Amino acid sequence: MATVKLLGISGSLRKDATNSMLLREAARLFGDCSYTQADINWPLYDGDDEAASGVPAAVEAVAKQIADADAVLISTPEYNKGPSGALKNALDWISRASVKPWGDKPVAVMSAAAGRSGGERAQMVLRGFMLPFRPRILQGPEIHLAGSSNAFDNNGHLTGEMYIKDLTALMEGLRVEIAR
Repeated sequence: MATVKLLGISGSLRKDATNSMLLREAARLFGDCSYTQADINWPLYDGDDEAASGVPAAVEAVAKQIADADAVLISTPEYNKGPSGALKNALDWISRASVKPWGDKPVAVMSAAAGRSGGERAQMVLRGFMLPFRPRILQGPEIHLAGSSNAFDNNGHLTGEMYIKDLTALMEGLRVEIAR
């Protein structure tokens, strides 16, 4: 059997983002897989730029990565009660790519934020953003990593027993959804 290919999309562009750490931890808890994290540090979507220059090669590359992946993991921070602008921009650009990669794709969403809610509102909004693309978004368990800057050890592993249990269950559900 071929190794499962997971693609991670972090809504944070920060070098040491806890959302990126959460994605890597999800892939680790998933088990045997090939994990890649997409680079979504792109210019803002502008229809005039698209008309003049087309869809950037970096966007087309990530759309292909999504299409080629067995499943996608998305983690968003919460900025002003919603997902990051970088993540929304990436979704907008990907919708313009020549490859339409999301249809029927298994997707697990999660969030990591400094606040008490762990990005719960941002994750709810992100789920709404994904509706037009018609992926197969897992419904739970929901992962809202609160106080995320203190949630990982020096090796980048989650430290909260409840979070580990729920993230493991989410990855088990993703494995079932991939096999479907």
